[in-house]
Order: sequence, then C-alpha cells, then structure tokens
Amino acid sequence: MNIKSSQTLVAEAQKSIETLSSNEVKSLYDNKEITLIDVRDIRELWKEGTIENSKHIPRGMLEFWLDPNSTYYQSNKIKEIKKMVLFCALGWRSALATKSLVDMGFTNVAHVDGGFNALKKSGLKVIAKEKK
Repeated sequence: MNIKSSQTLVAEAQKSIETLSSNEVKSLYDNKEITLIDVRDIRELWKEGTIENSKHIPRGMLEFWLDPNSTYYQSNKIKEIKKMVLFCALGWRSALATKSLVDMGFTNVAHVDGGFNALKKSGLKVIAKEKK
C-alpha cells in the first residue's frame, strides 16, 4: 500500500497555513491580540496542564464544534474570538488542524511552531487542568 506519511501531510499543510514562533505568539498573547486554542487530548491537559486563558477544543471535535451547520456546533467556543492560534504538543496536529480550518473558510487562524513545549519555554503561564 502506498500512502502519504503523516509527516508529508504536515509538511504539505505547513505550505498553506500561517505558522508563528512561540515568541511571536507570546507577544500577541501579552497584547491580547489572539485566542489560543489547545487541540491536545484532554488526558494531555490533565497530565501537563495548559496555557492560561487558552480554550480547549480537542482535535477530533474541532471541525464539528466550529461548524454552524453541525449538530455539535459550540458557538460559545468562538464568541469574541480574535485571531485563533492553535497548538498541540509539538506542532504537528495543530498544523493539520489549522489547514482544516483554512479549508473550511476560516481566515484568521494560525498555529504555533513547536507547540505547547515551545510556548512553555517562551514564558507563557501554564495552569493545571482539573478533571471534572
């Protein structure tokens, strides 16, 4: 079977999306110009925490929660959203997620190079995510 690798899909996605460095994101975040969206699995948030004031939209639900025609639509997830900047652990899932949102027609969206690990190193505050 001849399939495209996940790394090929990520590389192709990165050609058509905006990628921001963690330092660029920190500056935009500090100036309240963006909304950070954590697309990691909830178990990752429970284990490692998340960036303070970020919104959690799991990768598997992203397109459904942001599609007004979906029965899963969550209008509260994008109310008063500025530029959406997606992140995952390392930047691979967020690249694919960002490409998906661009394909859906979203224009004010980007992702973080290096993901959560890079954001932590840039000095953004990490908070615990409690199990409900």
